[in-house]
Amino acid sequence: MKQEKLSAFFIIAFVFSWILWIPVALIFAGFSFTGPVDAFLKGPYNPAAFGPTLAAILLTFLYGGRDELLSLLRKGFKRDFHGFWWIIILFLFPLITGLSAFLGVLWGDAPPSLYWVSQPWIIPLAFLYIFFLGGPLQEEFGWRGYALPGLQRKYSPVYAAIILGFIWGLWHIPLFFIQGSIQSQVPFWSFMILIISASIIYAWVYNSTESILAVLIIHTTGNLSYFLFPVQTTIAGGVFLMILNVAAAFIVLLFAGSELRTDFRKN
Repeated sequence: MKQEKLSAFFIIAFVFSWILWIPVALIFAGFSFTGPVDAFLKGPYNPAAFGPTLAAILLTFLYGGRDELLSLLRKGFKRDFHGFWWIIILFLFPLITGLSAFLGVLWGDAPPSLYWVSQPWIIPLAFLYIFFLGGPLQEEFGWRGYALPGLQRKYSPVYAAIILGFIWGLWHIPLFFIQGSIQSQVPFWSFMILIISASIIYAWVYNSTESILAVLIIHTTGNLSYFLFPVQTTIAGGVFLMILNVAAAFIVLLFAGSELRTDFRKN
């Protein structure tokens, strides 16, 4: 992938998302729009988060045509990876976040409200909502499906994952000014540590499975874990969350094998 194609991807992803997110941030800063516009911008159907996936689809079709676009989309349905990966993508981040919440309580945090324990049917509904409208579908065809392979043609997978994680974190900046978002509840530096750690883990999953579906699911369970265990609103739990996420990323770097150590620059 030529560098200008990758640059075009990041420009399109940022511009599309920020054009639709910045007005929402302005609303919470005191600006007002007409009623329908205000409701659309603040509602769940604001397509701002689709910037990365739309950029990937547009550029893949523009430079690769129909066949490359179909190849990209098929990876969103690729599920021929073995059971180990299902354990990772379904349970890794809920385990990390749940353990962080538990350690936080031991350290003095107030116990979180786990109302879903008595209403377990909420979990699959939340999973589906997050999958389609809470980040994964809007982002992963872009970040892991398009940008990560492009970066890995110039950098080793480790560096590509870190670079992408940094850019991915910056893409979220307007959300820090939007009340109710996860980003508005955590310090920027803390969020960047978490998202770069996640980028390393997602790169490991994607490179090992070559499946966008796998990263769609792990992104969903990662976001779902904050719904199940609202640790981001606690102090000690938030610290443990960073520690455990960084530890998980380091374990991946140490033991993941060639998926995060191979140099793809000649591929």
